[in-house]
Amino acid sequence: MKNIILIIDWIILTGSCAFFLILGLSSIREKEIRAAVLAFIFLGANALLWSVIIIFADKLQYINIVLLGSGAVFFIISMVRFFPDRSPARDTSKGVQYDERDNMFARNNLQHYPELMKKYHEMRPENRSTDLQIHKKPEFGEKEQFYHDPYTAPWFLSAFEYLERSIPLSEGETSQKHENIDPEKFKSVIAGAAEFYGACDVGFIPLARHHYYSHRGRHASNFGTPTDQTWKTAIVIVIPMRVGMLKTAPASSVIQESAQKYVEAAKISNIMAGYIRRFGYRARAHNDANYDVLCVPLAVESGLGELGRMGLFMHKIYGPCVRLAVVTTDLELPPSPPSDTFHMSEFCKICKKCADNCPSGSISHGDEPYSRNMRHWSISQEKCFSYWKTIGSDCGLCIGVCPYTKPDTLIHKLVRFYIPRNALNQKIALFMDDLLYGRYKCFLQLKNDPLL
Repeated sequence: MKNIILIIDWIILTGSCAFFLILGLSSIREKEIRAAVLAFIFLGANALLWSVIIIFADKLQYINIVLLGSGAVFFIISMVRFFPDRSPARDTSKGVQYDERDNMFARNNLQHYPELMKKYHEMRPENRSTDLQIHKKPEFGEKEQFYHDPYTAPWFLSAFEYLERSIPLSEGETSQKHENIDPEKFKSVIAGAAEFYGACDVGFIPLARHHYYSHRGRHASNFGTPTDQTWKTAIVIVIPMRVGMLKTAPASSVIQESAQKYVEAAKISNIMAGYIRRFGYRARAHNDANYDVLCVPLAVESGLGELGRMGLFMHKIYGPCVRLAVVTTDLELPPSPPSDTFHMSEFCKICKKCADNCPSGSISHGDEPYSRNMRHWSISQEKCFSYWKTIGSDCGLCIGVCPYTKPDTLIHKLVRFYIPRNALNQKIALFMDDLLYGRYKCFLQLKNDPLL
């Protein structure tokens, strides 16, 4: 019996030390110095503890048995799936469509079109005061913004100009020859090609009414026109962002990363739409500043992840550190199979790190609210966008501090396996994330901004 216990002790010593060593080395590679220092402290303390237990096995026999027994019980509990306070599935059947004219990008653009702005504020008089205050703030790339750099700002401005010029590529002529296809094989080819061009995930979902904007609002040329809601299938494309870039939030490197990934998303979605049209089926790409559909609910409902407290899509691997594009088509394709429940929403209930760190106070600390006749996380877009225009970046602090924004390394794979098991695991994971990476991050506060 003693020999068996001794063997188990050596296995625990070796395994736990290996874990802390890998954690420390991974943290150094991720430039997480606090996490690295703590990992090596844990490594030393752990090695000392189990070395003492092994050396003095006869004298510490009962303590050893208690530790091993407690560890075994804890391991068993950790593997149990148990979420007693799990939120019910969202009922979107009575959801009210969102009008793109109410989006802050659309409302900000109205300052260049006085007649359209007048018409919009006649329809939404409650937004007039806020919009006029936001219009007074500097535009992206202007020198008055806090993170402005005269050499780097033109890069993201040029990227967004490129995206604007590429909008006509989202639609095109459909081949007159209607090809017969195998839907499952077609799906497989599309997903594989998307990943070849840079996507990390692809989902397929039949379109429903709440997936569409009710009216377009981003461009003056089609402001207020109804969206085309005749498509049958949506193909969701997920593009991962570089974690290291988002960890610099809210600095301007975040908007550089966003712009670059929006370019990649547009490239993939435009090529995919053109590919489908060659088979004789209509297809349209939806990418930055060129949407008829809402990407986030499509990504969530296609099984690629869940909706986070900050109102963003949380990918099952990369968390909120992604950008999205969509291709809609009148080709009926089988939906993505149901995926495992990731229980990110349950984690968002207890975490609140994004809300604690949001410099504009845009993210709620409360329960998931109802709006447009359905329950879903959303933020105060006016406060958020006002902060963006002041600092000259799309902030991203909520993404940067999110515990799910981690590289896809061995350590973080283990944590992602651990978190969705039960509520206790989530509380332990949150405690460790706060301990290793810190609870709060410094950011630029704007105390005199009336909108914040």
